[in-house]
Amino acid sequence: MLAFTSAQTVQQPSFSAQYTARGKPLCSITTNPSTLPGISSSSTGNNPLIQSLSRQGDLKQALHVLSQEPNPSQLTYELLILSCSSQKSLSDGLSVHRHLFDNGFDQDPFLATKLINMYSEVDDVERALLVFDKIRKRTIYVWNALFQALALASRGEKVMDLYRRMNQTEILSDRFTYTYVLKACVVSENMASLLKSGKEIHANILRRGYEGHVHTMTTLMDMYARFGCVNEARHVFAEMRVKNVVSWGVMITCYAKNSMPFEALELFHEMMSRSDTVPTSVIMVSVLQACAALAALEQGRLLHGFVLRRGLDSILPVISALMTVYARCGKIELAQTIFDKMEKRDVVSWNSLISAYGVHGFGEKAVEIFEQMVCSGISPSVVSFVSVLGACSHAGLVEKGKELFRSMVQIHRIQPRVEHYACMVDLLGRANRLDEAVKIIEEMRMEPGPKVWGALLGSCKIHDNVELAERASSRLFELEPRNAGNYVLLADIYAGAKLWQEARRAKQLLEARGLQKVPGRCWIEVKRKIYSFVSVDEQNPQIEQLRALLLRLSMEMKETGYVPRTDIVHYDLDSDEKERILLGHSEKLAVAFGLINSNKGEVIRITKNLRLCEDCHSVTKFISKFTNREILVKDVNRFHHFRDGVCSCRDYW
Repeated sequence: MLAFTSAQTVQQPSFSAQYTARGKPLCSITTNPSTLPGISSSSTGNNPLIQSLSRQGDLKQALHVLSQEPNPSQLTYELLILSCSSQKSLSDGLSVHRHLFDNGFDQDPFLATKLINMYSEVDDVERALLVFDKIRKRTIYVWNALFQALALASRGEKVMDLYRRMNQTEILSDRFTYTYVLKACVVSENMASLLKSGKEIHANILRRGYEGHVHTMTTLMDMYARFGCVNEARHVFAEMRVKNVVSWGVMITCYAKNSMPFEALELFHEMMSRSDTVPTSVIMVSVLQACAALAALEQGRLLHGFVLRRGLDSILPVISALMTVYARCGKIELAQTIFDKMEKRDVVSWNSLISAYGVHGFGEKAVEIFEQMVCSGISPSVVSFVSVLGACSHAGLVEKGKELFRSMVQIHRIQPRVEHYACMVDLLGRANRLDEAVKIIEEMRMEPGPKVWGALLGSCKIHDNVELAERASSRLFELEPRNAGNYVLLADIYAGAKLWQEARRAKQLLEARGLQKVPGRCWIEVKRKIYSFVSVDEQNPQIEQLRALLLRLSMEMKETGYVPRTDIVHYDLDSDEKERILLGHSEKLAVAFGLINSNKGEVIRITKNLRLCEDCHSVTKFISKFTNREILVKDVNRFHHFRDGVCSCRDYW
């Protein structure tokens, strides 16, 4: 509880002698408030003068006059508190609060909301809580002020506790209440525990009839999106009778950030065709990220033109996203050109370029860009190190990666996070230095998360290490029991070691938990349209034509040394059936579609949602040579440039 003693009255020089501007007396301002602009002669005492000074931002002088005013009004205190908030002055705020307490305004609910807002502005949420605890008559505005303050301070659990307390009173939530408590659900460190609370709030919103409030429903949709609950977000969006630009943007961003770039682009085109909504820079960033994820070059070029026409090319996040589009479409020289022409660069811009070179396998260039950034005076961020360490991993630059990892703490004073340890485990694991990777995990000062153990399990697959795979998968099954990919990967590792019984057991565990393997899926852009393929795609209208082409190419490849990798098909089938399954992989269908439907000499660009399999990698090398076509494939890890029978990854991926 806040406890203030009565302030002693201190004799001060007259206001006319004290009030100066830039060191010179303002002769036109006197202690007579009626002479001040906007102050009527009917005002009493010094209240109008204090209010005027507060509005002008002269907080110190306003506080001086306040000390001589025996009867400050509610408006006077409000303007003083607002002035403290705008200037983020905690010391002055405490003075106003003390004065307010001494004059008996400590139980005024209106001023309590202003005090809570002020303490939130100066990052002192503990005092905001004390104000709340002291006030006996709590209006919905007092509750909302505290909900907002706690949400801004990432105190999600506390918000939910108080929200439940409020629901036990006669106070009814309004649309602002729902907005603040929904935001609180996704700002807590323990977000997962608050998803249930978010769904309960959703039910309350429907019961109270707030589904027609666009801002409330948009916040609800955003809550689901941040939890990765795409279906729930999509349902809320579909049920909204009125949608504004923020609503469209939240849903587009939800798709883009949850590995659904195709859907993000579709929704963007729907927004542009069905409404007069002008996309914001935030929307454009999400749409460009979706284009980058799909390697949709022509779509990216169209959006680039839109960015230029709308004057968004001066916004750094938009330009960084454009760089990423061109880089991920294999046009890394265009990404470099955009970067070179930027008048101002922030760390995000540098990170985009570092990442671009890294995912294409140009590790040395990525490191060079990183060092240029440091020399230019830009301090590397957490993301900078993720990008450059990832680049070292893709290029096999083990010693350089270890050096950069050490420099995080020793030079740049950045404590490694889980994602950095995951990069190091991946770097060492890919290089078959699994003992060092395990040592990294054992020496971590934090609990290794799914990313770390997942990196180790992936390395075990590359190097057929069953023992370590069992250890890594055991931890992954505990940490993320609903991730089907971990069970599938372990089964593949067992099958690769001819441990068929263990492989069956891993698949049975997958089925027992009601999980399904994520199907392989590819996208290809042809003539500004994006086409999607799944493995053994029977629905494609050109499927017979695609199969015929692949079969002919397969026969030609066998004559020059190609041997189908039937060992990666872990089913009890004969060789011919296994070969048929291999020819039905989504990336092979996409390549064949590109060969048939694109112009001769055009680069074929394909995106895959999983790691490129060994057989598809081998086949694509052959096809690039036989057809004299350049093929760019982006899988979940990196880019593969196939030219004349050679891949840029040098079979290291």
